[in-house]
Amino acid sequence: MSAHFSNKKSIVLGYGGYSKVKYSFLNKLIRFETVMTAVQYFSLAKIGMPYMGVGRNLAYAKTEFFNANGFIQHIKVRSGDDDLFINQVANSKNTAISFSPNSFTSSIPKSSFKAWYKQKRRHVSTAQLYKPKHKILLGLFYLSNVLFWLLAIALLSTMYNWPIALGLFLLRIIIQYIVIGFSSKKLKETDVLLLLPLLEVTLIISQFAIFINNLISKPNFWK
Repeated sequence: MSAHFSNKKSIVLGYGGYSKVKYSFLNKLIRFETVMTAVQYFSLAKIGMPYMGVGRNLAYAKTEFFNANGFIQHIKVRSGDDDLFINQVANSKNTAISFSPNSFTSSIPKSSFKAWYKQKRRHVSTAQLYKPKHKILLGLFYLSNVLFWLLAIALLSTMYNWPIALGLFLLRIIIQYIVIGFSSKKLKETDVLLLLPLLEVTLIISQFAIFINNLISKPNFWK
């Protein structure tokens, strides 16, 4: 990570993965979600729009921290202050990314769906404090995934123009396998590809449930 610091680069975003657990669908779901999140923040950082980093693997210069008065803007936030700090200060000129496997970190994942769900509720509540342009981009990404699956299910179940619908469905799946396959290979997470469509649908449903849950009640940050 430190190799990416320079006179211009004072922030380095890395990949913070989770250790693998054999024969665990939940573990694959957790790591798939982690890969997808990494694809998003690495991709946007690469085109000059960094918006987040994971506290498990990010670095910033002390001067960057003090110039922004530390976490003062997020002093009332009980979770994700490092994430919001990156959203506040990162830009195309001061941010670098690290794809080197030697820089990857591995954390112990949650072992129950309930524990992971609570964790994601906290993460989503933090993301609501991102800059508006970043929230719009992330919202459009999620919406495109939802619409794809809803339209695919609707068209294929009614057999409406099914050859075209099936062709477009398969084309999107192939493109997704290529893109996520390339990314997961770089991040050493290729085993998540085996259940990619199922993992994506499960994640979409989980994220929707989390969104609704957070609208109804605030997540408990201390459990």
